[in-house]
Amino acid sequence: MFKKAIPIFAKDCEGALNYPLTLCETLESLRDVKIYITAFSFYRLFVNGKFICTGPARTARGYARVDVEDLSKYDAKSGENHIEIQIMGYNCGSLSTARQTSFVTCELRRGDEVLLYTGRDFDAYFDCRRVQKAERYSAQRHFGELWRVFNGDFRARSQRVELTAATNTPKYIQRIAPKLAYEWVYSNGYASKGEFSFDATLPVRPLRYSFEISSEWGRFEEDEIESHPFRWVQAQKKIKLSGEGDFPIMLCEGEYVTVDMKRIECGFIGWKGKAYEDSDVVIAFSELCEPDDFNFADINCHNVIEYFVETDATVDIQSFEPYSCNVAIIMVKSGNIELSSFGICTYENDRTKFIKRDIRDVELAKIYSAAEATFAHNAVDLFTDCPSRERAGWLCDTFFTGRAEYFLTGKSAVEDAFLENYRLYESDGCFPKGVLPMCYPSDEHQNNKFIPQWDMWYVLEVCEYLEKRNPSVDKNLFKDSVFGIIEFFEEYENSDGLLENLPSWNFVEWSSANSWVKDVNYPTNFLYAEVLRAAGNTYAKSEWLLKAEKIAKTTRELSFDGELFVDNALREGEKLLNTKNSSEACQYYALLFGNIDINEPKYEKLKNHIFEDFANLDVSNREFVSVNAFIGFYLKMWALMELGEKNLLCRCVKEFFLDMVEHTGTLWEYKQRKGSHDHGFASFAAIAIDFIEKNE
Repeated sequence: MFKKAIPIFAKDCEGALNYPLTLCETLESLRDVKIYITAFSFYRLFVNGKFICTGPARTARGYARVDVEDLSKYDAKSGENHIEIQIMGYNCGSLSTARQTSFVTCELRRGDEVLLYTGRDFDAYFDCRRVQKAERYSAQRHFGELWRVFNGDFRARSQRVELTAATNTPKYIQRIAPKLAYEWVYSNGYASKGEFSFDATLPVRPLRYSFEISSEWGRFEEDEIESHPFRWVQAQKKIKLSGEGDFPIMLCEGEYVTVDMKRIECGFIGWKGKAYEDSDVVIAFSELCEPDDFNFADINCHNVIEYFVETDATVDIQSFEPYSCNVAIIMVKSGNIELSSFGICTYENDRTKFIKRDIRDVELAKIYSAAEATFAHNAVDLFTDCPSRERAGWLCDTFFTGRAEYFLTGKSAVEDAFLENYRLYESDGCFPKGVLPMCYPSDEHQNNKFIPQWDMWYVLEVCEYLEKRNPSVDKNLFKDSVFGIIEFFEEYENSDGLLENLPSWNFVEWSSANSWVKDVNYPTNFLYAEVLRAAGNTYAKSEWLLKAEKIAKTTRELSFDGELFVDNALREGEKLLNTKNSSEACQYYALLFGNIDINEPKYEKLKNHIFEDFANLDVSNREFVSVNAFIGFYLKMWALMELGEKNLLCRCVKEFFLDMVEHTGTLWEYKQRKGSHDHGFASFAAIAIDFIEKNE
């Protein structure tokens, strides 16, 4: 990958938290010049002041994907081209990167001639434009952004640092995921203007994280942090003075404007303007709120960026990290600025490459478009759950996103990268033998927690990928991981051959079904049967096929009460006694993986309930819970397609998704208004819509 470049970083700082390193160099001509670059945690590249790209594509610990960019079209043709590489070395635990120390490796080549390379060239700076000691953005990602904007060259204010060879010497591999769509989407002026002031009576949540961030996980102490914009915004009472208007607009201390992007956009938040005195500008953003009633604290992350702008400085800046934004508020904490524009530089899968399909039903067409947007936002360097709080590659989610990618693009480029990351994963012993992390790349030391069912979905995804989406891939590349997972589950088979009391975090779906997992969980055993069936077919293991049918048969017989399948049985001595817990999701696990014929007379009541959408179910003698978004509703769509039930599917899809589309133009994590409002697995809805349209 590199001819001369070596991984380097600032001397004695490769393990520092949230370290902003910038490399600068000049080159006379960029004619026929290509840059080869990778880094950890992330870099972004500027040529002659123009943003070119960000990277690298994430991958497994110990590896680094190398980006290659042709710089010819950026040649200034003036005899001097300025190359600027900004690197953030986060060095913290997260669910979105595999924890490693910082480095950057880069070289510029013209053909075989190496012109510049790390290890010999580049001036380096501790970049004082980025405030190092900031709060975490979220527990799952890294640090929030606080920026200083100078009137003049940042290098005059920044400390020069010595570069030394990094101790992190990764194995270099190619970028597999496709090049991304970087396009500016600007707001059409502002939605409202008003004034704000501190109000001690307002409720303020100082921190909003999914779990406590320990010092081991990586954070600065409270008294070290330079500013707390997340809690500051919550403490401001806002008074609207006027409605929408056009940019530019002058804003002074205590004034704000809101902007409405009309839908969720994902990428780098940017604004342009000028400061007429030293100014403190805070931008907060939200996926779902009204511009006149701005609220951004309803998700477990700090959706806020603060800028300290020097007098007479011209602002033309975009965030280092990508975020998701529907509505934003720009607040002048102090000073006086002109705000000339606000927008998002998109960071998403290129939608122009999607297969074009004509969806005739107007409402279904809206949902289909939202599914495309949701996929584009969550299929960048790997499949992610959401582009906001986590940007994490969760198993099970990716089973559905993998199907969506192949359906929308006819290819499996992002899935290729995602599955390669898992193939390169090397356990350090924190999980039982054979177990894979529930999401990856990530720091898996979150109390050594894993989801057994997610490893099952990994097997299903791998087998479907090998059989249908990329059959040219050598099956042996995944053999060790698939076999290791099955060997792990064999240790938990009881005398009936069913899995009992699986360890760690058992997950069926986001409903009461998740509390019905002990001792024998029937949805999990239906899923296990399908895992053995899929792996047995892919790897020609007849004993797994026989075992799959035995487990499916036993699970059918034990869990069906004559009307519905129940979720679990509890152990009392030598006996297993069924509970009266019956989730809607369990019925779809049975239909999809239990090898049942719904038209058999004994399933008549179940069939009626499914086709009546459980409207007439008597719940007086059982605990019943309807499906939530994940994964129950997706199993429901899948099952209704298998049953050929177009009309019910159409009604359910519209009832479930239309409200989401109207508010954000994307599809959500839950059916309730909480969590992420832009979740990758939801792009599977496009497949259901295509089924409905084709069966008109």
